[in-house]
Amino acid sequence: MSAKLLPVFFLLSVFHACSGKDEEDEYEDGITNQKWVLAPKTQDRDVTLILNKLLREYDKKLRPDIGIKPTVIDVDIYVNSIGPVSSINMEYQIDIFFAQTWTDSRLRFNSTMKILTLNSNMVGLIWIPDTIFRNSKTAEAHWITTPNQLLRIWNDGKILYTLRLTINAECQLQLHNFPMDEHSCPLIFSSCDYVVMTIYFDLSRRMGYFTIQTYIPCILTVVLSWVSFWIKKDATPARTALGITTVLTMTTLSTIARKSLPRVSYVTAMDLFVTVCFLFVFAALMEYATLNYYSSCRKPSCTKKKKSLPDVSFGHVMNYSVLDMRPPTTVITLNNAMYWQEFEDTCVYECLDGKDCQSFFCCYEECKSGSWRRGRIHIDILELDSYSRVFFPTSFLLFNLVYWVGYLYL
Repeated sequence: MSAKLLPVFFLLSVFHACSGKDEEDEYEDGITNQKWVLAPKTQDRDVTLILNKLLREYDKKLRPDIGIKPTVIDVDIYVNSIGPVSSINMEYQIDIFFAQTWTDSRLRFNSTMKILTLNSNMVGLIWIPDTIFRNSKTAEAHWITTPNQLLRIWNDGKILYTLRLTINAECQLQLHNFPMDEHSCPLIFSSCDYVVMTIYFDLSRRMGYFTIQTYIPCILTVVLSWVSFWIKKDATPARTALGITTVLTMTTLSTIARKSLPRVSYVTAMDLFVTVCFLFVFAALMEYATLNYYSSCRKPSCTKKKKSLPDVSFGHVMNYSVLDMRPPTTVITLNNAMYWQEFEDTCVYECLDGKDCQSFFCCYEECKSGSWRRGRIHIDILELDSYSRVFFPTSFLLFNLVYWVGYLYL
């Protein structure tokens, strides 16, 4: 019985030994991995001893080599992001990593480790340069999830101090070409040793927003005001309403455009464009006012021969004047009343004490053949709409050509 149990016991012992070895191997592997991740305790003790020795007689109120030579600070800046740029407040925002490097002979040490990498707790224990940003309005250091600061100390006393900052810096913008402007915004920093360093950031504005919000609506409003030239001159309510609506629309667009700008004393590129568009719209309204005024002032007067014609409706005599003794060419009967086509062309019109004003700028007897008329352009006031249909689009197109070429390429 005992002879039979002996092999079984031996096998169980071997299995247990193998299992124990596997567990030990797994545990040792875990220990090995932990040793790879974490620093050995001997190094921890070394760093602690080094720092305690360095800070034992260290005075952080005094700069390195005080009274012997100046402390030279090397500066590096890594820009994370820049913007937005505020034209109203004349400032821009920038997010940077600001790195400063200097040498402090009091922090030299002898060790197998060449660099000590420390967190922000060590920053308050050593001397730090008194660097200031001269054109900074507001600045903020980042503290999430821990203070965004890094401190490295080399064994020869070299120190690297890096921190992350978000700065709102002042930039005096020259907005003559707004919104097609370009600027060189500075970031000025120095130390109370009065050494000033400046970094310039060249910025150019993207004008897509202003094109959609201001330029295109202004152009469309000007084009809309030209519709009045194709409406009959007798449709006073339609043409007046269209002219006033476009003028009010341009006033609103001008007010909205000024909200994107500070109160500067000079004219910007956008101010010029909006103002010219407003003048075009206003001129279109004044064009109809002029046309309507001169059209209503032309009243027929019968100064030569008079003929009488019985009125079929009312049974009284109706007087009319005929130019060149020609009768009306066509007679139309409407509502029992008689109207003559071309009556307006066959009558004499009063203008300036009764003189002939059939042609614009021709209100004197000798104007057609005399010296007063020579070298002057003949304009018929009744054809003002026809002239405007050509003059307004052509002049506006010419203005846009000069405007965009001048500001974008010159």
